[in-house]
Amino acid sequence: MRKVYEGFRDETLDGIRRSLPLDIVLLNMHGAMVAEGYDDCEGDLLERVRALVGTKTVIGGELDLHCHISERMLRAADVLVTFKEYPHVDPMERAEELFAICRDAAAGRARPAMAVFPLDMIGSYRTPVEPLKGFVERMKTLEGKNGILSVSFAHGFPYGDVADVGGKVLVVADGDVDKAASLAERLGHELWAMREAIAAPRLGIDAAPDRALQLAGGPVVLADVADNAGGGAPSDATFVLARILERGIGNVLNGLYWDPLAVRFCKEAGEGGRLALRLGGKCGTASGQPLDLTVDVMRILEDQVQSFGPAKARMGDTVWVRAANAVDLVLNSVRTQVFHPDAFTPLGLDLAAKKLVVVKSTQHFHAGFASLAREVLYVAGPGALTSDYASIPFTKRRHPYWPRIADPARARA
Repeated sequence: MRKVYEGFRDETLDGIRRSLPLDIVLLNMHGAMVAEGYDDCEGDLLERVRALVGTKTVIGGELDLHCHISERMLRAADVLVTFKEYPHVDPMERAEELFAICRDAAAGRARPAMAVFPLDMIGSYRTPVEPLKGFVERMKTLEGKNGILSVSFAHGFPYGDVADVGGKVLVVADGDVDKAASLAERLGHELWAMREAIAAPRLGIDAAPDRALQLAGGPVVLADVADNAGGGAPSDATFVLARILERGIGNVLNGLYWDPLAVRFCKEAGEGGRLALRLGGKCGTASGQPLDLTVDVMRILEDQVQSFGPAKARMGDTVWVRAANAVDLVLNSVRTQVFHPDAFTPLGLDLAAKKLVVVKSTQHFHAGFASLAREVLYVAGPGALTSDYASIPFTKRRHPYWPRIADPARARA
């Protein structure tokens, strides 16, 4: 990983070097990248960009809201903004926001000053759901008034073992760092007060199907959050599927299973073929045990993509297989989470006819699936991405956090 990061970093720096002199440098970064020897890749990149372009060039960075905002990043950049929405439906808007601030700074019409308030909270939060939905809308109303240029709530990436892991409020004010710090602290206290209300609910591996089966009609969408490839999970975990099969629950759609070998076997069997297939459980203990199933190959499509906002995410070769009790499974060859119903519908699957639709995703699926779901439930099953944030064995975070500690401020004092 070190070689990969350094290669991309140096390619970026070479491009900037060839373009000098520059008035503005804008970087689109995730904000939680870690490589061997680099706990803060974005901080490293920004520092090197600053050394290259000098102090007069305006440097701006757009970040995913699942970022670690470090002091190195704040020192090297003039402006940082994060996405406001999860699922991430607003990258274009945030890019426009960042450009406008940096343009004004380069023209001398603004003097961005950034301040961060650490929340001592680690968790997962859903912006389409109240009370966080209203909070995000209020963040937007604060911008462009009283010298406030931008307001961001960085949720943090809970699974990064780095010193800066955790949520933060970031405010950019025009020439007044004290004003930025005051607003960041006020908003931070508001978020702390609603921490229980905004924490994403999780149901157990049996409780979620139980709840779904009590509801009339369908489909009920279950998010297998522990096996989300977007968070680093393998996307071949079998825990939820094993329970569905053990309980004899039928009329289920489940995917995406990253299993290139199973995809190859199905392609060799061909559409209409029946075979004994060993599915999933190939990437280690976080994947569970492989399942030996007799399946019918219903449809095979090559080089598929799914929608992720205006972009397209590769899925590779995609196969729909049917197991017992009309349990339909979608397997693919390029590892990715589920973003949109069109991960399934080109295969001929009718989601509206299903009782359960189980997606390997944490929240990005919500933008595409919420409108067709009878209800959306989040499953705290076993897997690589635990929902028990208090149990994550951090080794580098310096300060206590909620929910591991009920009152981190008191513990810190």
